[in-house]
Amino acid sequence: MPSSVPSPAAWSRGFRRPSWLSDPRVLRTEVLAGLVVALALIPEAISFSVIAGVDPAIGLFASFTMAVVTAVVGGRPAMISAATGAVALVIAPVNREHGFGYLIATVILAGVFQIVLGAAGVARLMRFVPRSVMVGFVNALAILVFMAQVPELTGVPWPVYPLLAAGLAMMVFFPRVTRVIPAPLVSIAVLTVVTVAAGIAVPTVGDKGRLPSSLPVPGLPDVPFTLDTLTTIAPYALAMALVGLMESLMTARLVDDITDTRSSKTRESVGQGVANIVTGFLGGMGGCAVIGQTMINVRVSGARTRLSTFLAGAFLLTLCVVFGPVVSRIPMAALVAVMIMVCCATFDWHSVAPKTLRRMPAGEIAVMVITVVCVVATHNLAVGVVVGSITAMAVFARRVARLAEVTAVTDPDGGTVIYRVTGALFFASSNDLAGRFDYAGDPERVIIDLSAAHIWDASSVAALDAVEAKYAQRGKTVEITGLNERSARIHGTLSGELAGKG
Repeated sequence: MPSSVPSPAAWSRGFRRPSWLSDPRVLRTEVLAGLVVALALIPEAISFSVIAGVDPAIGLFASFTMAVVTAVVGGRPAMISAATGAVALVIAPVNREHGFGYLIATVILAGVFQIVLGAAGVARLMRFVPRSVMVGFVNALAILVFMAQVPELTGVPWPVYPLLAAGLAMMVFFPRVTRVIPAPLVSIAVLTVVTVAAGIAVPTVGDKGRLPSSLPVPGLPDVPFTLDTLTTIAPYALAMALVGLMESLMTARLVDDITDTRSSKTRESVGQGVANIVTGFLGGMGGCAVIGQTMINVRVSGARTRLSTFLAGAFLLTLCVVFGPVVSRIPMAALVAVMIMVCCATFDWHSVAPKTLRRMPAGEIAVMVITVVCVVATHNLAVGVVVGSITAMAVFARRVARLAEVTAVTDPDGGTVIYRVTGALFFASSNDLAGRFDYAGDPERVIIDLSAAHIWDASSVAALDAVEAKYAQRGKTVEITGLNERSARIHGTLSGELAGKG
């Protein structure tokens, strides 16, 4: 009887060896990328903790657990998940009105919602996000990241500005010397050494908040496990789940485009949920994909595997707990320089070039601009994507509605008129369909030829019913011909059933 245990050869065939295990260059890139991302995560995680109204350690722990867990269970390699401003804005009212225990319970429930939504296939909705919205999303992201750096450059000592210029110069010119070490890491190290050695008094990471000195401890949220608690946190949890999934899936799609690879959006949705559940039980504030650090990892540092994501979380915790005093002395100017470079690399400059704008349809430009404006005005990427997508649908509907045409040909004997309808018939194009016919002047027999048209919805069937009714009032007959299979099915099912009955 053959053994049911796979042979070593079968195991080797089923196991895909990670590229960083066989290529030292890939390993070096992933390790250094993870280190750069970890350094860039620290001040932002602290800032988002302030927004949520919690201790800085809560945001740092969330960034650690989100990165580590999604590195294992997420669907998009090299994408960075951590504490984010969008999630902080959603859960801040929970902490303010009900307390920290309810915040943790909200994070855990949001993770459950994300798993359910992911399993239900919500990720497939991303296919309906048009390119113009995606471009607007990317450009708005770059603007938001830049705006977040402005407070670090106002009301600060004058040495901040030459340090910033030096950091930018190093990141522009150092790659021309070598790409073995990421330029952002070199810039951060050099500027830190210079400020410490010269005793230059500038804002540092330590000024943003106290770094944790111990590991997170798992535990249950300190809330009563009752229906009242569930009804209190459920709306916030659902909002957090939707915002987190929106940003994560959009970021995953962006990384897909940059790396020319595909990723499982369903797995990413479920992975985000698992990560938030783990984060909640470890006392973190939850999070989602963080786009600025993802761009550092993928576009600036060149990382491509899960190792960089895992190490970003591992390095983050190590830097805070073990090397906290050293990390605290990193000048904020160094990290601001890194984020400004991220802005420049992220912004789609081609989309705003005069040559591109002259060729793009006005509707596409309007959708891109509306997406950018909504995101920048609300500081919420999800709001911009939703509004931009709705605008794009309206522009598309208006454009397609104009494609529906009606032409009439009368037989030589004058006893029959044939109306040929071309284009897509749906709620927008069928609204004025009834006005295209000459009810009083047409002969006794009317043929409506739909062989070059397609019926998409009930509005179109209702419009055709209205045309038939108007002719019937004048004692004339209408014959509808040329329906394709799907159009015939929807017309046969709904015709005569849509008019109200007295």
